[in-house]
Amino acid sequence: MYIPAHFNESRSEVLHALIQENPFGILFTHGKNGPDANHIPFELKAGEGAHGVLSAHVARANPVWQDVANGDEVLIVFRAGDAYISPSWYPSKHEFHKQVPTWNYRVVHAYGRITIHDDERYVRGLVARLTRTHEASQPQPWKMTDSPSEYIDAMLKAIVGVEIEITRLVGKIKLGQNKEERDIRGAGEALNEQGENVIGDAMLACAAAKAQA
Repeated sequence: MYIPAHFNESRSEVLHALIQENPFGILFTHGKNGPDANHIPFELKAGEGAHGVLSAHVARANPVWQDVANGDEVLIVFRAGDAYISPSWYPSKHEFHKQVPTWNYRVVHAYGRITIHDDERYVRGLVARLTRTHEASQPQPWKMTDSPSEYIDAMLKAIVGVEIEITRLVGKIKLGQNKEERDIRGAGEALNEQGENVIGDAMLACAAAKAQA
């Protein structure tokens, strides 16, 4: 991934936070049958290994878990928002007419080595943790024990666990950091007016930080 210096984000705590806030990643592999991509929700254990450990599960019918071997290198991409930016939103455009459209976004690339866990105990624990995390905001959180045990047992037999020890984390946060503070703020406010609050709020925070620098 090409990363100009002003868009580079290397702080592991920032990248871990973006992953945890946006856990639905794309797992890229290159196994016996060539390149493949799978869209999967991940659990991040930030404190394990050198850069963290990612865990997920795939359907047993998905060939990816048999296509790769333990130790193969993989890439997981996490998107943390994106938005089109109109040059009309920059105050400086109306003075100098030297702005062009662009697209702002936040992404994290996690490189690592994969391990397959065809193990009922592993996937049961993983599913339980993922469920607790993502059901926490519900008025009545669903629990695995809400369903008959034989049904859950059958469902767990239909999935396989994957674990990736992260060897390298790369982050790109493109919010117009190379522009004037007023232009970053103007675009952020315009995005929020359109309901594009993820990147809009991020750009306003960026503008505020630049104003204080």
